[in-house]
Amino acid sequence: MLEYMSGFENTFETESLPGALPEGRNNPQRCSYGLYAEQLTGSAFTAPRSTNARIWLYRIRPSVRHNGKFTPVEYPDWRSAPHVVEHGLALGPLRWGPTPFAASPTTFLEGVRTMTTSGDVTGRSGMAVNTYVFNVDMDDSYFVNADAEMLFVPETGALEIFSEAGVMHVEPLEIAVVPRGMMFKVRRADGSGEARGFVCENYGARLTLPERGPIGGSGLANARDFKTPVAAYEDLEHSCQVCIKWCGSFHKTEIDHSPLDVVAWHGNLVPYKYGLDNFSPIGSIGFDHPDPSIFTVLTSASAEPGTANLDFVIFPPRWMVAEGTFRPPWYHRNVMSEFMGMLHGKYDAKEEGFAPGAMSLHNMMLPHGPDADGFERASTAELEPVKLRDTMAFMFETRLPQQLTQYAASLDTLDSGYTDCWSGLTRKFNGTPDGID
Repeated sequence: MLEYMSGFENTFETESLPGALPEGRNNPQRCSYGLYAEQLTGSAFTAPRSTNARIWLYRIRPSVRHNGKFTPVEYPDWRSAPHVVEHGLALGPLRWGPTPFAASPTTFLEGVRTMTTSGDVTGRSGMAVNTYVFNVDMDDSYFVNADAEMLFVPETGALEIFSEAGVMHVEPLEIAVVPRGMMFKVRRADGSGEARGFVCENYGARLTLPERGPIGGSGLANARDFKTPVAAYEDLEHSCQVCIKWCGSFHKTEIDHSPLDVVAWHGNLVPYKYGLDNFSPIGSIGFDHPDPSIFTVLTSASAEPGTANLDFVIFPPRWMVAEGTFRPPWYHRNVMSEFMGMLHGKYDAKEEGFAPGAMSLHNMMLPHGPDADGFERASTAELEPVKLRDTMAFMFETRLPQQLTQYAASLDTLDSGYTDCWSGLTRKFNGTPDGID
């Protein structure tokens, strides 16, 4: 059974051998057990205290020994912004079925496929939305993303994410975040079967909890429900490979040991996981319903106040009780660009075509909303209290336009008839108040 520490943006300390963590100082003249002291920063040294992020690592070898002579390596379907291609698809809303599982042995790195990019990876703004499928574990290979922190959203198959800070077991309906620059590897938690899901690369400010405003001190995602791993290390002395993603390109090197050799650490630049079932929804108990921002789990701020570089939003099971109200999401055009995925069950605004693993893209200022069947159902329903059960959808939302990759444009699962779901929304205007004949 893995152990975790609770809290969000806490300063943690943990050691896997007694006395490995120095007391009263960060960088002693000699560390216990012959370890090396090293710091990984997630912010500038002079960043305000509220955004200052770093972790002190006490490890068997310093990271300079985890680097050798790098050589370029290609992952042709893993792309970074800016990435604009002439894919030939007309502008409009898009929807895809679930990503097919891998037909041959595939590791996590080989199985990442970019759907959309936004912003500029070198300017540290925007994000990329990727899917992943894999059926081979990263046993002696390791990865570090210098471009982005990585938000994992499993859909099929539990993950084991082993980073420099420890080990996390991440089930479907849980998420996990690995900080920018931290080495890790990904395996299937049971060592067999297929794994499929989504991983968002956040190029911008680190993800944090949204401000609650008048909601107050509790509700939505509560800090105590986030879990950070305790220290764990590999002491392996055999051939290993390290791959780094840097400014959108990939480079690999061979070393003769595991780089996950951190025996103790302290700091607040940490990986964490969160169970989506712990989200405490807020909603209307009268009429109408609030903006969907009430479903934001994590947010990455931009320079424009109140407008996110990236929001991670979910639509969980919840009670619907509003009176005199069209309860599904209303029809809208938005300054934000929305990439949605389905994790479990059924989405209340789409009657068909949105199975678990499916995804959609509604870019900025393009209209979208419930399909025709969903509109009819919601417009004629008896408005008694109803519990939405067995559902979990999510959204990666950004202030920037999301550019489609060639891979996404060429997927066989692309639903060429997606816009037909609104064709049944016929004229109902008859000049009679309240639509009554």
